[in-house]
Amino acid sequence: MKLLPGHRYLLLVALFLGFAAQADSDWVEASNQQAQRLLELMGRYSPESASSLGLESFDGDIVDLKPRRHQRIQADRRQLLEQLQSERARARQPALRLDLDLLIDSLRQDIEGADLSWKHELPYYDLASMLFQGFNNLLDERVDARRYPSALTRLKKYIGAEYGYRPITDLARERSRERLSEKGLIGPYVEQLKQDRENHPRYVEGMRKLFERAGLEGWQQDFRRLEQQLEDYDRWLGEELLPRARSDHRLPPELYAQNLRELGVDMAPDELIERAQAGYLDIRYQMQDLAARIARQRKLPDPDYRAVLHHFKSQQLDARTILPTYRKRLQQIEAIIREQALVSLPERPVRIRLASEAESAQIPAPHLSVPRLIGNTGQSAEFILPLNNPNADSGETMDDFISEAASWTLTAHEARPGHELQYAAMLENGISIARGVFAFNSANVEGWALYAEQLVQPWLPPEGQLFALQMRLLRAARAFLDPMLNLGQLTREQVKHFLINEVALSEPMAQQEVDRYAFNMPGQATSYYYGFIKLMALRSETELRLGAAFRARDFHDFLLAQGLLPPRLLREAVLQEFLPSALGQE
Repeated sequence: MKLLPGHRYLLLVALFLGFAAQADSDWVEASNQQAQRLLELMGRYSPESASSLGLESFDGDIVDLKPRRHQRIQADRRQLLEQLQSERARARQPALRLDLDLLIDSLRQDIEGADLSWKHELPYYDLASMLFQGFNNLLDERVDARRYPSALTRLKKYIGAEYGYRPITDLARERSRERLSEKGLIGPYVEQLKQDRENHPRYVEGMRKLFERAGLEGWQQDFRRLEQQLEDYDRWLGEELLPRARSDHRLPPELYAQNLRELGVDMAPDELIERAQAGYLDIRYQMQDLAARIARQRKLPDPDYRAVLHHFKSQQLDARTILPTYRKRLQQIEAIIREQALVSLPERPVRIRLASEAESAQIPAPHLSVPRLIGNTGQSAEFILPLNNPNADSGETMDDFISEAASWTLTAHEARPGHELQYAAMLENGISIARGVFAFNSANVEGWALYAEQLVQPWLPPEGQLFALQMRLLRAARAFLDPMLNLGQLTREQVKHFLINEVALSEPMAQQEVDRYAFNMPGQATSYYYGFIKLMALRSETELRLGAAFRARDFHDFLLAQGLLPPRLLREAVLQEFLPSALGQE
């Protein structure tokens, strides 16, 4: 297990979340009181994650890797599960019952995921990445600088310089060593372990830069000690854990199936593959028709969609114009949203910046970094754009997102009306903690962002529409390539070749995709297309029922107001609340 068991969704929180619970309904207050129990449990074992949500009392605490971690956290989870089930039995308000169901389901998934990981996987911690992520969240420029000194306390605890603490590297080694002799446990995938070790210096340098930028004093000696401990830990990984690494990337089938459930994908892999393959061909036909028309208009020699894509990708933005271009795109897309009455726009601005080297190593794809989720006082999300993939083989430029043509659909996906809008709406409108944090599922989040691309596509210039279709083609491809790779039907080399030659990705981007499917987040890539087709089906059903009474902005505002409900519950909310209201039947 590369991540702490039961908290896989917290990696996704780094990509996509924003939240503030300010609604004044009685049921919201009651729901938040119950959600607080889960937050306290998170803070007890993974305080860095709780701190990143905005719970300042955990700023100076560090992850619990002491003996019997698995047994202790599972016992606490099961005890809390019983308490929540008792609360659910007493609840009378439908909205409160739904929130309690969300909390219960989140806790059950954590329990099931941790038990499966314990059953199958040798404990493994990518400490340099974990520590960088924690410091990156705490020392973020959007965080109140008065919280920064807690990083010094956290640093001392990591190195064992604080009373009652031992070096985190020693504890991580012990948690792995105590199970090394157990038969049947699979180690980390060998390529994953090699890549993690290669990235260790990047994460260390990334942490150093964070401390320097924060302007803290007195950290240098402790940091040198941490650096040495991480170097020793890295040598240990090579000597003792690398020999136990597995050569086959595939997870045990029940672990992969659990990943899909946690992501909100309620479709069997075989059915998902079939649906996605059919969708892929339909999108490709659309791309070819559009590419041929563009080629005729611009007198391009080759009308093939791949050739036309490469023509526009060759027109790269230089370093000085990347951010201005994306900021301009955001303004243009917001104008489209207003003119077409697609969805209500929030007041807060969108921040756009380039990724650091360490951020690019950790997430070598465009993503959204969010501010504190609890107690937010106006901090905005950040759309982060990496320019390279440090883990790629070729060293080529990742040209997939740094052209004017590509900037349209990526801005729609990561900013507005995509991820940033989804979470800004929660921040500004107020929503319960259960729906803003613990209901998190990738099918909702990524499905909305891909739907957002489609939402503005008709009003984009032809080249912008072509890249929107390319990204939809990629998401359909993901939904059959990821399961086929994890079911052993395709090799990593075949998947990478397909992505480069059929989807027209750069080598670094294709490498990022293969790594995502194989070991970074197996199953997660399927959630985009799955969530998209669920939303498209829901919109179609809603339009059919409402007829001329359908209003796109009202529909989309309602969806965003529901928080991060999984597709099934989102559909129930539309049928039970939105439709009667739109038809005047309330």
